[in-house]
Amino acid sequence: MPATLRSIQEAVRQGGEEFEVIVVDDASTDDTAKIAQAAGATVVPINRRQIAAARNAGARASRGEILFFVDADTRINATHVREGILALRKGFSGGSARILPEGNIPYSGRFWLRVFCALYFAMKLGAGAFIFTTRQNFEKVGGFDEQYFAGEEVFLSVALKKLGKFTILPEPMITSGRKLRMHSGWYLWWRCGRMMLGGLKSYRSRDQLDLWYDGKRESTTT
Repeated sequence: MPATLRSIQEAVRQGGEEFEVIVVDDASTDDTAKIAQAAGATVVPINRRQIAAARNAGARASRGEILFFVDADTRINATHVREGILALRKGFSGGSARILPEGNIPYSGRFWLRVFCALYFAMKLGAGAFIFTTRQNFEKVGGFDEQYFAGEEVFLSVALKKLGKFTILPEPMITSGRKLRMHSGWYLWWRCGRMMLGGLKSYRSRDQLDLWYDGKRESTTT
């Protein structure tokens, strides 16, 4: 989180825009709130354990007319902010960016991510780690749909695309590669396939969504 907060603050300062940083602390048991406060962010506590609810809480607490949603393990730069704002001013309904995982990634994980990204971004869908839109558009579509515990960025992207063109910035965001290291490519394909075969009901309970909610941390050795 410290690296994420630093990247956000530096990215916006370089663009010369007024900004606020809001961190939603959704029932964390670590020092999330203290770290965020020390970095000058406004902390919004909730107790939902749901990604969509956390993002909506942050939007409600914000005051700006442009909203950037950034995951705690993701780093953006000034290009994302500058190009994102420019796209919105040109009339795009929202946008996202391509993914660059951080750290060493096993071959199976790199292959899985390459195929996934080729299919996913070809459909002009936003990645949950980084997505942006205007407050007006966000409120028009009702924000992130809280009946879903995963895939909320897909439903938001589809809704925004009904209002206008949705853009994928060519500058990749840097996000954690821990899931690609913790799980094999075959396991990721199996989990995604199982969710797709299960239909929308698979996204309505966190019980089947261990990739997002199991709370496991990547083990490190020294």
